[in-house]
Amino acid sequence: MRIECVKEKIKNAVSIAEKVTGKNLTLPILSSLLFVAKGQMVRIRATNLDLGVEIIVPAKVEEEGVTAIPGGVLNNLLSNMHDKTVSLKLKNNNLSVSTKNISTVIKSYPYEDFPTLPHIKNKNPFIIDSHKFVSGLKSVSHSASLSDIKPEISSVYIFGDSDTVTLVATDSFRLAEKKLSVSHGEQFSPVLIPLKNILEIIRILDEVSGDVEVHFDKNQISFVTENMYITSRIIDGVFPDYQQIIPKEFKSEATILKEDMINALKISNIFSDKLNQVDFSVDPKGKEFTVHSQNADVGEHVANIEGALSGEKLSLSFNQRYLIECFASIPKDSVVFQFSGEARPLVIRGVGDKSFMYLVMPLNK
Repeated sequence: MRIECVKEKIKNAVSIAEKVTGKNLTLPILSSLLFVAKGQMVRIRATNLDLGVEIIVPAKVEEEGVTAIPGGVLNNLLSNMHDKTVSLKLKNNNLSVSTKNISTVIKSYPYEDFPTLPHIKNKNPFIIDSHKFVSGLKSVSHSASLSDIKPEISSVYIFGDSDTVTLVATDSFRLAEKKLSVSHGEQFSPVLIPLKNILEIIRILDEVSGDVEVHFDKNQISFVTENMYITSRIIDGVFPDYQQIIPKEFKSEATILKEDMINALKISNIFSDKLNQVDFSVDPKGKEFTVHSQNADVGEHVANIEGALSGEKLSLSFNQRYLIECFASIPKDSVVFQFSGEARPLVIRGVGDKSFMYLVMPLNK
């Protein structure tokens, strides 16, 4: 193998792929990147057996070939090279990396030991803008459980039809749902993608512009762009029937400025207890919406928030962190808090936005 390419392009590809490599002491090959030079491009592959990625980099291929190189070593080397072009050449089954002023040899792995990436291709994948898809994943992923004890809720649940894809995540204390319009698609069986893979998919696709094709079968889901292929394992589990817990009617509503609520919650957090408890009191007749927190060791804080209030008088307590984390997913300036009653879930939406819904359970008093 002998190739020459733009250093910045190969550095960016290696940087993305290296983060997907596995840290498996019994399978050291998983820490490597597979280079396949053919035609006028080099394909760079990485996998940890749970998630895999292949990135295509244009290159001047003088001699075709295949090699597997330690990802961390190559990434560190390229990050500290400052020349515009770089040459890669197999030399005694090791990789020589050189520029005008630098010559380095990196020991390679037997490329035959590198696992194959599963390639799946549907006749009718759903197609969506990559930035829209990443934004949707970000808006729900923070609500997934961080514990692997229940894999079905340490995941993002995805289902869809011909024009809409719905993303859902929950940790049983709060739930986020985001509906995305797609340019092409069809109804497909729901899938569960592990949260740790979702976070990597977000990181990788964040660097991509244009459309992404999403293909799936019963074991894998893949994301295909012009120069990139990502494949992830799907969890074999059953997501909770979350529609059953979404309130059908509401006792009280409060429409307020998002910034006012964020400021009130940030200050309240200073005075909240170890449970991050913050108390809401809604009195539509008295035209009062108060946010209260108290800590025996720190003090007490009460904030009054102006807004349009309707319905019954009530008071509930929530985990402050669960509340404030949802606002990054709401682009609207105003939000509506929909209360379904004492000890019942609170639903938060952006005013006039039906695409995002956030549900949070109150704390037991």
